[in-house]
Amino acid sequence: MATRKVKIDETIQDFDENLTIIQACELSGIQIPRFCYHEKLSIAGNCRMCLVEVVGGPPKPTASCAMQLKDLRPGPNGQPPQVLTNSEMVKNARKGVMEFLLINHPLDCPICDQGGECDLQDQAMSFGLGKSRYAEDKRTVEDFDLGPLVETHMTRCISCTRCVRFTTEVAGIDQMGQTGRGEDSEIVTYLSHTLDSELQGNIIDLCPVGALTSKPYAFTARPWELQKTETIDVMDGVGSNIRVDSKGNRVMRIMPRENHFVNEEWISDKSRFVWDGIRVQRLDTPFKKINGNFVSISWEDALLLASEKLKNGKTTFVSGDLISTEALYAASKLSEYLGGTKVLGDLETRCPLDGRSVYVGNGKIEDIDNAKNILLLGSNPRKEASVINARIRKAWLTGTAVYRLGLEENLTYDVKEVGYSFFDLQSFLNKMSSKKSFWADTIFLVGYSFLNSKSSDSALNLVRSLVERYKSKFLVLHPNASAVGALDLGYEVVSDVKQKFLGEATTIYNLGCDTLPLNQESFVIYQGSHGDKGAVSADLILPSTCYLEEDGIFVNTEGRGQYARKAIQPPGKAKENWRILRALSERLGFTPSYLDLNGLRSALFKEIPFMSRPGEIIEVPWKKVQKKRELVSKTPLASYVKNYYLSNSICRASETMGKLAKVRNSINFKKAS
Repeated sequence: MATRKVKIDETIQDFDENLTIIQACELSGIQIPRFCYHEKLSIAGNCRMCLVEVVGGPPKPTASCAMQLKDLRPGPNGQPPQVLTNSEMVKNARKGVMEFLLINHPLDCPICDQGGECDLQDQAMSFGLGKSRYAEDKRTVEDFDLGPLVETHMTRCISCTRCVRFTTEVAGIDQMGQTGRGEDSEIVTYLSHTLDSELQGNIIDLCPVGALTSKPYAFTARPWELQKTETIDVMDGVGSNIRVDSKGNRVMRIMPRENHFVNEEWISDKSRFVWDGIRVQRLDTPFKKINGNFVSISWEDALLLASEKLKNGKTTFVSGDLISTEALYAASKLSEYLGGTKVLGDLETRCPLDGRSVYVGNGKIEDIDNAKNILLLGSNPRKEASVINARIRKAWLTGTAVYRLGLEENLTYDVKEVGYSFFDLQSFLNKMSSKKSFWADTIFLVGYSFLNSKSSDSALNLVRSLVERYKSKFLVLHPNASAVGALDLGYEVVSDVKQKFLGEATTIYNLGCDTLPLNQESFVIYQGSHGDKGAVSADLILPSTCYLEEDGIFVNTEGRGQYARKAIQPPGKAKENWRILRALSERLGFTPSYLDLNGLRSALFKEIPFMSRPGEIIEVPWKKVQKKRELVSKTPLASYVKNYYLSNSICRASETMGKLAKVRNSINFKKAS
């Protein structure tokens, strides 16, 4: 890395010469105002707010986002080039830019949803004039429809083009652009199309003014009224870092937090807009089914009935997709005490996932950035992990080759098709077997349609043998937030739960699983937050909290444990998941060693040490591949995620997710016809 000495104001420092002036200023602790510049987008240089003075350089102020340090000229005697960020020239230039930006702005801050967290407001306070000198009529622009998520107020637009660059570069869609020149320039959509992306909500955060706002959040709250809680998203297995803004006991919006190891600065639309399903169809009191109808009962009676059923016969504990690791641990200890079995009900696979290096692998999400080759094996990351899909697209834009085994679907980047079946995969691997350099810089991303297909055991062995031989990277894309934590605790994943485990069970303890085909001869206890499919088929319902109503740990698809924190209180008589299981354990004569959540975590960390460092990935020994006879199947891999926007009970309770599902079905119908 070539470095260069640069004097910024009065301080001389060494910087990478490929940095821009604005980046060097940031590293020096100097904040440069900007509207169009964003670290994750290409440089546009069109707002001119980031002007600085380059001593001995151009006679006019320079856009600091568009000039690299290596382009600066040294002083006449070889002195380091100097950049001034607060000179009179710079102050006057920024005031002039701000005055031009406000000429056509409607100045409707009191009714704008961006009010209180608007970059234009903040910078107008620092660089704006006390009054306007513009007396002519202001320009107005017609709004357009972007769909059920993003509200447009285009008269406020300052043409920073962040939204255009994001949708084109990160989301991989081409439905937004800029037309016209000068005063006639405006942001438009192609033929009035709505946005077709799982990441479109991020343009709301990117917009520095109130031109693009959230439709579901519109006119409901002001930012200074909101209680902000930093937590983890559970709508998929990525573990995106989010911030939950609540007012009283209601969630008002969900926004992304920066974590460059996991989700960078983005979250999926499902993560962002699912909050309106939190309060709908909630289970807020225990229920017992009598003659096909549910009747509310007390917690005392509910625990008494549950303990009586669990004492007699065989019990199977079934885990859902939104359950914290602490609750899974409490259920695991109770299952061991009762001599029962424990399975993951929301995931199916035909190959055993025995060993953390098998179901997590040796790769990280950030490894995608540096891979030269990416193999998608039975995975559709656009539906299963939208944020990871954006990361793959970013790598593809820099020259990474992407190969796919599975169904042909638009992933927002070009892929080289390997085929549809394991037979095609074996042919591809035989063809590339002699290219050692190819495998050394390759990451395998394995999806559940790969793991749940005929001959998947031998196919997975084949892939892992390549990883073992060439030191490649291997990562399983788990679609559910609870999957890795449950597997760490010994929950089994099978291809037919009903046939293998539920047929002999007299009692089924269902922890929030809504996709399980249950045996009606068994007594079913459902512990969950929403009145969804699992609750309907239950004989006894124990109402619990959802992921925003209790503290917990969730382990993401790469094996990184992260803390989820409580943002709101649960409704009615709903209790925390681990508390319900502890109370039930005492009823059964089994007294756990913990009294509170901290005690539970201490017991969990003692038993599984790598859980004790949330936020980190603890490497585990690679499990050697056992040589097996290869079974080659020509059966095409099926799609695992059927309906992206309605994938769990909270999504199905969300009005916004229902609208998105309708829009997506309409788009798919038009494409098909």
